[in-house]
Amino acid sequence: MNRRHLMLSLLLLAALALGPQVHGRRGRARTKSRSRMQIGLPVTGKYRDPESDQYYNHNGGAKIIQASHFDYEYTLGHKISFVCVAKGTPRPQITWFKDGVELYAHLYQTVHEYILDKEHIKSKLEIDPATQMDAGVYECSADNMYSIDRRSFKTDFSIIFD
Repeated sequence: MNRRHLMLSLLLLAALALGPQVHGRRGRARTKSRSRMQIGLPVTGKYRDPESDQYYNHNGGAKIIQASHFDYEYTLGHKISFVCVAKGTPRPQITWFKDGVELYAHLYQTVHEYILDKEHIKSKLEIDPATQMDAGVYECSADNMYSIDRRSFKTDFSIIFD
């Protein structure tokens, strides 16, 4: 068993042993921003051992290099389009989500993928015609064996009166 698996096993055992004594808290956290410690990142930005640092900061990790604008207002009955371009070695896969649920193509929603070269991929999500139900938070997620990168897009509709 390698060192990483051993550490994860020890953490799991500790969590199970302390489980009944830990009391959860409902609602938002009291602080306005999350520090590096709260989200599990090292304070220095480096990891304790070189293997972890090399794994999590790998040069070939998936990175989204171009994405649609964050806040998007669409007109009912018109087309909505979102674009994500990602790079990585190996070339990442792009997956689309709406309100945290993975999207699959259907009659009014299509995903086009374009392989640009051995490291780059472009994905375009189109919804045509857009309805009130299409409002929400969309997300593209690029991942390969080294990392995951995500971008979110908030959408809401507008009504045009003649």
